[in-house]
Amino acid sequence: MKFSIERAALLRALNHVQSVVERRNTIPILSNVLMVAEDGKLALTATDMDLEINEAVAAQVEEAGSITAPAHTLHDIVRKLPDDSVIELSVDASGNVMSVKSGRSNFRLSCLPVEDFPELGSSDLAISFAIPAADFRALIDKTKFAMSTEETRYYLNGIYVHATEHDGVNVLRAVATDGHRLARFEMPLPEGAAEMSGIIIPRKAVTEVRKLIDEAADVINISLSESKIRFSFDHIVLTSKLIDGTFPDYEKVIPANNDKVVEVDPKLFSSAIDRVSTISDGKSRAVKVIMNGKVMTLSANSPDAGSATEDVEINSDVADLEIGFNAKYLMDITSQIEGEGCTLTLADAASPTIIREAGDSSALYVLMPLRV
Repeated sequence: MKFSIERAALLRALNHVQSVVERRNTIPILSNVLMVAEDGKLALTATDMDLEINEAVAAQVEEAGSITAPAHTLHDIVRKLPDDSVIELSVDASGNVMSVKSGRSNFRLSCLPVEDFPELGSSDLAISFAIPAADFRALIDKTKFAMSTEETRYYLNGIYVHATEHDGVNVLRAVATDGHRLARFEMPLPEGAAEMSGIIIPRKAVTEVRKLIDEAADVINISLSESKIRFSFDHIVLTSKLIDGTFPDYEKVIPANNDKVVEVDPKLFSSAIDRVSTISDGKSRAVKVIMNGKVMTLSANSPDAGSATEDVEINSDVADLEIGFNAKYLMDITSQIEGEGCTLTLADAASPTIIREAGDSSALYVLMPLRV
């Protein structure tokens, strides 16, 4: 195998594929990236057995062939080479050593056999549909912060996506929760998605595809089977196993009888929470919220650090209601609200609060209160 490629093109592709590769691997081949050079292009593939990414870039191929090279080492080499340089890569007759040359720099990397590189498998992905990149970016951003990181409840370690109906309209809905907060986002159901069953996209797949979206074309093609999901755009294909588990009935978490409505500027609200929570103590970073008619008073206390209060103007008739929240969770939600209005719908100090953007029904957030 022998080919040459522009540094910028190779670095961009390696940036994408090497992030799938775990830094520590008990299986040596999983530390490597599969490189296949033929027909004027280089195809790069990396996997951790649950997630696989494939990307193709243009290259000048003199001798077609394939090899697996250490992903992070190769990425570091290419990253440190001069801008605008051309890199020549070749494999010796033994097939065990790859030479990387650029200018006066010359590296020799130990490689592993291509036959050892695992395939994630191309099961029949029967359901396919396309989503505008901007819509899919919103679907992820509005929900991913609420994914759980607790491995014992593995079925919460991702985003649950399913087709459903809301107010007579068919929608594609995404939900994430960690038991303390819940995020729900919905968009018009794409053509071809009506037959999809509920799936849970793992946290790592969500993270990786979100990084790629910013560089993607206008449309993302999604294919599904019962156990896998595939995202295709430009010259990149990302395939992931789905979480094999049952997502809880999230509808039961969303309160239906909250009758106290508070409207507030989300940016002012978030900034005030951030300032007051500087004093908060412990992991919960608890902040007390007191509704006094047209003013909301935020307060925090710490035996060691002292206390803090701040008043925020609100539009509400709710008086004499005190409720506590985790400041970080509250800021995670308010940071997703892009408009000028934010609506909190409450019942009492012990019940979940619904938070929405005023005038936008696509996103809904539920936050459990804290005892303060």
